[in-house]
Amino acid sequence: MSAADRHDSPERAGYRRSTGSPRGEARRRELLDRVTDDLAASGLVDFSLRRAARAAGTTHKVLLYHFASADDLLVQAILQLRDRRIEKGMAAAGQSLGAQKLSARVRAIWPILTRDEGQVLDQAIGLAMYDPERYAGLSRGASQQYLPSLLSLCPPGWSDRRKLEVAEMILAAFRGFLIDRLASGDTSGVDAGLDALSRALDREEAAAE
Repeated sequence: MSAADRHDSPERAGYRRSTGSPRGEARRRELLDRVTDDLAASGLVDFSLRRAARAAGTTHKVLLYHFASADDLLVQAILQLRDRRIEKGMAAAGQSLGAQKLSARVRAIWPILTRDEGQVLDQAIGLAMYDPERYAGLSRGASQQYLPSLLSLCPPGWSDRRKLEVAEMILAAFRGFLIDRLASGDTSGVDAGLDALSRALDREEAAAE
């Protein structure tokens, strides 16, 4: 992201952001959908306001009317990409299959996390680590987005504390596996870790019966 993109705020450009009218919000969502699609296809490398404008079929000044800055647009696109990933993951988990083991539901999510667009979200974690002052919210926001869905996968009879502990364990394990897979390419090691996570979840579920 260029310095020009970071500092080309609505105030500097002489533009104001959308006030949240139904028409303005619809346009904002349309633009965000297009930018999110581009981000999923092309990744974070070389992301800029002008690239986003090309993907959205508009100008960077129009984007600055609807978003506070290039950083704001990037964060909103990442959040939307996460929402898409969560929706697909939960569909794969098949929550309606109540008799299925927790470990099986969790394992069903993994292929969704490793799709091509998932690499963008893994890169976003690195972005938060590289520049926490600007992007720390991406890391904190990830937990807030993922945890409710992971909590819902836990057996309904568990206490809230037990659900939270197990959901946090799953989230931390997935995050570690994704980073290791991206950094080292060691898929066999990740597969072994997933097997161990499954056994841990089976033990946890058996202990609660």
